[in-house]
Amino acid sequence: MARARNPKEPKSVTSANQSQPIRVLAIAGARPNFMKIAPLMHEFARRPDRFEPILVHTGQHYDQAMSDSFFRDLGIPEPDVNLGVGSGTHGHQTAQVLMKIEDLLIERKPHVVLVVGDVNSTIAAALAAVKLDIPVAHVEAGLRSWDRKMPEEINRVLTDSVSEWLFTTEASAEENLLREGVAADKIHFVGNVMIDTLISHRERAKQLDTVERLGLTPGEYAVLTLHRPSNVDSAEQLRKLFDVLGQLNREIPVVFPIHPRTAKAIEDNLGGIKPDVQITAPLGYLDFLRLLTDAQMVLTDSGGIQEETTALGVPCLTLRESTERPVTVTEGTNEIVGTNPAAIEAAIKKLRSGPKREGRQPKLWDGKAAVRIADILERDLAGAAANN
Repeated sequence: MARARNPKEPKSVTSANQSQPIRVLAIAGARPNFMKIAPLMHEFARRPDRFEPILVHTGQHYDQAMSDSFFRDLGIPEPDVNLGVGSGTHGHQTAQVLMKIEDLLIERKPHVVLVVGDVNSTIAAALAAVKLDIPVAHVEAGLRSWDRKMPEEINRVLTDSVSEWLFTTEASAEENLLREGVAADKIHFVGNVMIDTLISHRERAKQLDTVERLGLTPGEYAVLTLHRPSNVDSAEQLRKLFDVLGQLNREIPVVFPIHPRTAKAIEDNLGGIKPDVQITAPLGYLDFLRLLTDAQMVLTDSGGIQEETTALGVPCLTLRESTERPVTVTEGTNEIVGTNPAAIEAAIKKLRSGPKREGRQPKLWDGKAAVRIADILERDLAGAAANN
């Protein structure tokens, strides 16, 4: 493969060298993955003579009731393949994806396997591909929380170590990869595909009546999301969190669109006691984007929501001890407040009584990350497609 270049440099490979489209096997395992895959699928579709995308849903997370609206919201077709892996332990999920994706790779013979994020499906698909000598492109590479107790951190590190293309969202990611010994010519700072999706759907979301339908007033409510095991799998931690969040809910509504797994964890760990917040069913992408847009604040343990609130300019309090997305803190609207109830309460009071935290858009979060990624893959793989 030719040495990777900066995407600003002139292309060294022209379309004349390419006799067939580049087969891209794009892997998604959980709902946030599809937000990252969607702009890439749209960009590949704009170049039908250059790319042949094959969208694979591993089935790691799947909710039939939500799937139709979710794909419709994102404007992407149903996956070409659903492996139907389902839920399970980390080892079980990873093993199931490894076994099932291997047969698909042998059958479809892709020129590249494209993985996004840090879920179990990401590392499993990457391992299966490299063992078959199929190069891997990792979108959202180089992010590090420095917390090896997070399963996602292990997935990130291992996926990056076997990838040929490492597409980064922020400068710190490149620094992390170089520190780990990744060759500089494999690293490409392209921007953030999650923000591509947000920018392309923001105006549609604004037209929805989500806020009014939930009985809320713009700017006078908080949005809560929780899903990390460190927060939801501990009865003691859950009680502490909901004590603080219940206090906030008595001042302004705290809206909690709850994931089924989190709902089960709360039911199991709180003995059926309902948290003193406003729980709603899971929301589709557009409804949730509308809810975020007019929130007074967001409280979350999600990495992706740290990015979305930064792009929207909405204050975010992250209920974790670290973040793998430091640009959301140094440039955005995010604050890492940890999981101590006293610290969370103090951060809420400071946010509500002080001036709104003003952030700025990080570099290259401009809605064009997918274009840059497609340009690089087209340049580097045109020769492989011509020979196969």
